Amino acid sequence: MTVLAAPESRGRTNSLAWLLVLGIVLAALNLRTAVTSVGPLLDQLAAGLGMTSVGTGLLTTLPVLAFATVGAITPTLAHRVGQHRLLLLALVTLGAGMLVRALVDSAPVFLLSSAVALSGGAVGNVLIPSLIKRHFPARTGVMTTVYTTALATGTMLAAAATVPIERASGDWHVALGVWAAFAAIAAVPWLALLRSEPERAKARAGAGMRSLARSKLAWTVAVYFGTQSMIAYIMFGWLATILTDSGYTTAQAGMVLGVFTALNIPVSILIPVVASRFRDQRPIVVGLVVAYVIGFFGLWFAPASTAPVWVVFVAIGMGSFPLALTMLALRTRTPEATGALSAFGQSVGYLISGAGPLLVGVLREAGGGWALPYTMMLVVIVVQLVSGLYAGRNRYLEDERSARMTG
Repeated sequence: MTVLAAPESRGRTNSLAWLLVLGIVLAALNLRTAVTSVGPLLDQLAAGLGMTSVGTGLLTTLPVLAFATVGAITPTLAHRVGQHRLLLLALVTLGAGMLVRALVDSAPVFLLSSAVALSGGAVGNVLIPSLIKRHFPARTGVMTTVYTTALATGTMLAAAATVPIERASGDWHVALGVWAAFAAIAAVPWLALLRSEPERAKARAGAGMRSLARSKLAWTVAVYFGTQSMIAYIMFGWLATILTDSGYTTAQAGMVLGVFTALNIPVSILIPVVASRFRDQRPIVVGLVVAYVIGFFGLWFAPASTAPVWVVFVAIGMGSFPLALTMLALRTRTPEATGALSAFGQSVGYLISGAGPLLVGVLREAGGGWALPYTMMLVVIVVQLVSGLYAGRNRYLEDERSARMTG
């Protein structure tokens, strides 16, 4: 693969470019481990820490809170600290938070250290799209594919490997501590990259973020990101229950969920490459929505024995996540604008998505089945279609801003 550097990076050696690729891959592998390593051990953690139902509810809500709040201030932090330094600091914070929570037996300290770890992940979420735009402007699609594939792989790895590690060691502390060591490894390339810190733009990042609140494009990107995140959180949280309610055993449901998670990897490889080859991503938006609709109607009305087929269609629809990340770069001209749109889109998006799993639980309880939750999810998909049709059109955030100022 040939990697082209941004104008600021001209004269750098090819080895430095590959070091950037390695740094992005290792960082992406770690951004979700603090989240997905906890879910499989939630019962053991609650028992071992004496955590109340309020505590477990807060633990499962922390990722959304951290991604929304810390993500919003990341462009300002990057402007003051520098992107390379900030990502190194984020990975150290991520690793330190996961290490502390792996060592303690106190529920409050576990929650606090989890919040610290998730804050590091939130910074990485926003920074990496901007780094890709800065260092690989001619290879945005390829590098977004690399990023989203590594992100999906890390997500699946932590979800799949944590329980086997816990069983082999007999201790959940060890199972969670492994991921702290993994984060430490990811920090190494960024130590070497400190000398190549990009020159910071003179414009204030905060002002850029504030101006996005008046941007229709920024809001549609945020809504698109939020609706796809909501569906993702619902599926990861409720798919196993959907299957067991249909007659599947826990083991069978877990296997289907594992396949569903694994399918995110090939989807993450394909979507950014395809999306970046076209100026207009609306056909892809429509195609992913069609896959969602087929999948959900199949799960709702088709015989339960065919559920794995419909789960595959839903997994294809989940390509809306790598598409949303690709749009952050495709709808902007500069790394600074990419960073601001990344922060705005992800912060607003995660706030939108956070209510999804809770709302599904409430509707399932109220309706005594899955009719109301499926109806809600289809409404969310309609909103995703409308916002995606606007956000997917060939346009740029900076042009919209210039037109507004001229007007």
